[in-house]
Amino acid sequence: MKAIGYADNLPIDNERALFDLELPIPEPGERDLLVRVHAISVNPRDVKTRHTFSASAAKPRIIGYDASGIVEKVGAGVTLFQPGDAVFYAGVLNRQGSNAEFQCIDERIVGRKPSSLDHATSASLPLTALTAYEMLFDRLAVPRNITPQRSVLILGGAGGVPSMAIQLARHAGLVVVASASRPESEQWVRDLGAQHVVNHTQPLDTQIKALGIGTIDYVFSTHTSASAWEEISRIMTPQGRFGLIDDPEPLDLRLYKSNSVSIHWEAMFTRPMQNTPDMIRQHEILNTISQLIDSGAIRATATQNLGTINAANLRKAHSLIEGGHTIGKIVLEGF
Repeated sequence: MKAIGYADNLPIDNERALFDLELPIPEPGERDLLVRVHAISVNPRDVKTRHTFSASAAKPRIIGYDASGIVEKVGAGVTLFQPGDAVFYAGVLNRQGSNAEFQCIDERIVGRKPSSLDHATSASLPLTALTAYEMLFDRLAVPRNITPQRSVLILGGAGGVPSMAIQLARHAGLVVVASASRPESEQWVRDLGAQHVVNHTQPLDTQIKALGIGTIDYVFSTHTSASAWEEISRIMTPQGRFGLIDDPEPLDLRLYKSNSVSIHWEAMFTRPMQNTPDMIRQHEILNTISQLIDSGAIRATATQNLGTINAANLRKAHSLIEGGHTIGKIVLEGF
């Protein structure tokens, strides 16, 4: 099968940073699906893995997380899917990635592809939707029927995860304040449903106070600077909840003690990597996302299709991600 991988942690302008490979088709394990990959998307996580995970010429690493495709074969213990099913998923860190024609994936972290979308658009969803959904509803415990009205601040609103979080938060009934620093990103977050936009390059507390909506009940931060951490501590509701997904420098938790604000971490790979008893929750979430997409409640955030899945196009995608100014998701399809 065709695949794309790397053997060294090289800068993306080096042709060997990602290169084309031919590998055997893997065999599914007990709970695995063997999926023929039709489309993928590229995330900052792909870039981080390429920079930090070791590989070698004898054992190149195949990365990639988001994928959409068709079940080709199933393991002996599979009960949720059968060959021919259209699926989408976000994968794990410690198995072969989605940058390949075929991939084995545990059925408990796979969902049914939205019937209203093609494979390329579907591939833009899993990692960001899972992260946003888990943070809002499993970590921050946002209630389904919100009374009285509550608010959420979503930092870095035009990124992949925040783009899904804005939509899910609005669907849940939250007042959404998103941050953006450029006109095009401000328009993007407003189009997704943010009622208010603040500029994360300016003091957040003064901007939020000027909105006249009171204190903030929930915060969803994808990029947490020390200045933002301090500013937000001054505008959070007592007993509010603060969620992080990034790797910030050490932060002073004492700023949030007097208001009993709780701090929550979200790592989308925790359930599958730790084989938690509730690992099947990701299957359930992805099926919920499919239903929300097909009903028109939320939409996919694919913005760029770079064409065929090969090393040259994947290097372009990684370069764009590393540039730090992408809006929405980059997808590729076909081999």
